[in-house]
Amino acid sequence: MKNSIKVERAIHSLTQEDLAKKIGVSRQTINAMEANKYVPSTVLALKIAKLFGKPVEEIFELSEED
Repeated sequence: MKNSIKVERAIHSLTQEDLAKKIGVSRQTINAMEANKYVPSTVLALKIAKLFGKPVEEIFELSEED
């Protein structure tokens, strides 16, 4: 699964730590998601989308392997 979390963080001037605190996860979780090493739960994906004010589909995208 691909995502645009890093881009959205930059647009909103958030560090990984800032985003992690806002959605209740560790900075390492944000780092792993941005590196495409961790696929978030539905709840976590929805929290991220809501925070950035975008539909989940604009932040997360299935890759060919999915």
